[in-house]
Amino acid sequence: MLKVLILLGSQSDLVITEKGQEILREFKIPYELRIASAHRSPALVEELLQNFEKQGGKVVICVAGMSAHLAGVVASQTNLPVLAVPVANAATAGLDALLSMSQMPAGIPVATMTLGKAGFTNGALFAIQIIGTNDKELTEELVRYRKTQATEVMASDNKNRVIFKG
Repeated sequence: MLKVLILLGSQSDLVITEKGQEILREFKIPYELRIASAHRSPALVEELLQNFEKQGGKVVICVAGMSAHLAGVVASQTNLPVLAVPVANAATAGLDALLSMSQMPAGIPVATMTLGKAGFTNGALFAIQIIGTNDKELTEELVRYRKTQATEVMASDNKNRVIFKG
């Protein structure tokens, strides 16, 4: 059973999903990644979402830039958690997408992550946290993941620490 549906507004958004997809695979979270535009292929967006819901899907992650309406359109059609990841562009550095995703009207919630690769990585982890609310083993794996992150930071500090005593 698929647990996460990843919708990209454009093929150019693929590059920011690599690390997050790696994390979903590391946690053995079944997912499907599709390219579907809220503006250019709205019927496909609706079809993908309906099929995902019928399969018992849990979380939708939407990645889009520019006007970035994908997450809002999806959120208006489902009661599943919708996570939004804005993509930066040259003209506005992603501010347009970030504002579009985060300025949702009351009653249609979208959880907006930060821009780009870090945003999609956080989106993947947030999806895992949502799924983990009903899965104790998954929650324990997340705890181990966080401990590993802390260990890596301490190792980096030990390797790169500088103390100058003038």
